[in-house]
Amino acid sequence: MIGRFFSLQTLTPLETERLHMRLPELEDYPQWAELRAASQDFLKPYEPTWGETELARFSFRHRVKKARSDAAADKAYAFLIFEKAENLRLVGGLNLSNIRRRVAQAVTLGYWVGAEHINKGIMSEAVARVLPFIFDELSLHRAEAACLVDNHRSMRVLEKNGFVREGQAEGYLKIDGKWQDHVLFGLTKERYKKHNKS
Repeated sequence: MIGRFFSLQTLTPLETERLHMRLPELEDYPQWAELRAASQDFLKPYEPTWGETELARFSFRHRVKKARSDAAADKAYAFLIFEKAENLRLVGGLNLSNIRRRVAQAVTLGYWVGAEHINKGIMSEAVARVLPFIFDELSLHRAEAACLVDNHRSMRVLEKNGFVREGQAEGYLKIDGKWQDHVLFGLTKERYKKHNKS
């Protein structure tokens, strides 16, 4: 059972009009490796340093296994994002990590999109779809995210979906080999409900 909520069989994909989001499967490796390789220069400034085996098949196999075990333990949910056109073409990923239960009831949101798919509204749409999963299906109270201080594209995705800036953290994450400052964002269930009514 996934936490108190799902089994892996009943964790259905998240759908929008043009997107299909689900846990990774071994069969996704060719598309995943191709998209990540083609987008490496674009993604590198926004991600932890890639290891030498980052794109290896066995590394992806480990990702799939970890995604399933984390979901089964209600620790994290790693979704791949596909466009429904062109027979489910992979365009990016969205991760719900660091789930805290008890008095916190919070999760950290992160995401990436392939270089050829930027500026198409894909990530805004994906985040909008995952928020009801966070607040209604997982019954969490708060979603958090952090952006590099110059990543204005990512900030717009969050603000469009109702997140508010809560401050700036010095040396918050080690990105591209350097400890870098991040702008912190948060969204409570109450603010999410209010944002969706407006």
